[in-house]
Amino acid sequence: MRILIFGATGMVGQGVLRECLQADDVDHVTTVGRTAPEMAHPKLRHLVMPDLTNYQGREAALQGFDACFFCLGVSSFGMSEAEYSRITYDITLAAARVLAGLDPQMTFVYVTGAGTDSSERGRSMWARVKGRTENALLRLPFKAAYLFRPGMIEPLHGIRSKTTAYRLAYALLGPVLPLLRRLTPLPVLTTQSIGQAMLAVTREGWPKPVLDAADIAFIARPSSRRQG
Repeated sequence: MRILIFGATGMVGQGVLRECLQADDVDHVTTVGRTAPEMAHPKLRHLVMPDLTNYQGREAALQGFDACFFCLGVSSFGMSEAEYSRITYDITLAAARVLAGLDPQMTFVYVTGAGTDSSERGRSMWARVKGRTENALLRLPFKAAYLFRPGMIEPLHGIRSKTTAYRLAYALLGPVLPLLRRLTPLPVLTTQSIGQAMLAVTREGWPKPVLDAADIAFIARPSSRRQG
């Protein structure tokens, strides 16, 4: 498989990139972003894009991929709805529309968030914007589009968030994560399980487009265990 990853320098994107590079059936990965991850690998190429809303002249570098894993995102804290929409909606749809036009047989996986508002009319600003983004993605002519709505995510393998507040939160929560796993009704996902689930839906599909934390955790299990 050939995989395209947006947001590979973020916490989730780093984990997804790691799983793609370790997968035997993935023979090529291209990351897209304003900066490239600080790593080299025989399977890996980087496409640095100063403007993530304009792909004119870059179409050839975006063709021939089986899937796009879109992990780019920011916290809405301190942002206006217009600012948050520009990053969350405009950048995502600019890429997705180009990719759908280039290769409608592609699978598109978008990392959104637990609590996303599909009605687009709720009181939570970030949830409305995420819902509008999800709905727009589902209208594009991809082979399949999957919307991952994880809740709490544990970074593994030395991966760290670029956001200072998140790094502090993970440092504080780390010792109590085993207890949270027993108490929370939904599973605590890891950067590894999210990457594994993305690869699984690309290989095997999934019967519904919106996947919550329980779906993602289940899909990340090996096929033999899921079927058993």
